[in-house]
Amino acid sequence: MLSKKLGRSLERPLFRLALLVPFTPNTVTLTGFVLTIVACIVLSLNLEIGGILILLSGCFDMMDGAVARAKGMVTSYGAFLDSVLDRYADAAMFLAIFWYMVLRENTSGMLLSLVSLVGSFLISYAKARAEGLGVSCNLGIMERPERVVLLAVGATTGYIIPVLWIMSALTHITVMQRILHTRRELLRRNN
Repeated sequence: MLSKKLGRSLERPLFRLALLVPFTPNTVTLTGFVLTIVACIVLSLNLEIGGILILLSGCFDMMDGAVARAKGMVTSYGAFLDSVLDRYADAAMFLAIFWYMVLRENTSGMLLSLVSLVGSFLISYAKARAEGLGVSCNLGIMERPERVVLLAVGATTGYIIPVLWIMSALTHITVMQRILHTRRELLRRNN
């Protein structure tokens, strides 16, 4: 949702900037991943600074695809690498929040971060499984950009518990949206 709207409006400025990047798209992906891991270490100890760093490292996630398209270096392996590292980054973010909650003995925060983590992974799995069946499944209200932004906002504002409640619900609603969409598409194809 957010990625489609933002992607279109940022495509032209990102394209120009991407041409100036002296690295390959995969190098940008790996750099963004390393920065995300560093941000998550900080996030587990200090929500505000960690949230800001999560947003900054998220810029690399937008740049790798733009660099690939601008330089004509789009590859299946690059898309695969980006997707796998995004899953690791998602896990790191929610585990960082989980650890933050452990240190504060906040049981509800621990549980909500794990429920959000499971929802986040199921969103990706539902898409991959649907695409394995030949169904395009780029939809839902809580795709990765929304999760990163919402988590960062919750961390920087101190409203992490309400944000985790929202994410716990919306990640699983997104999974249901993808299940229903895939069912509709498969039924339509078989009729």
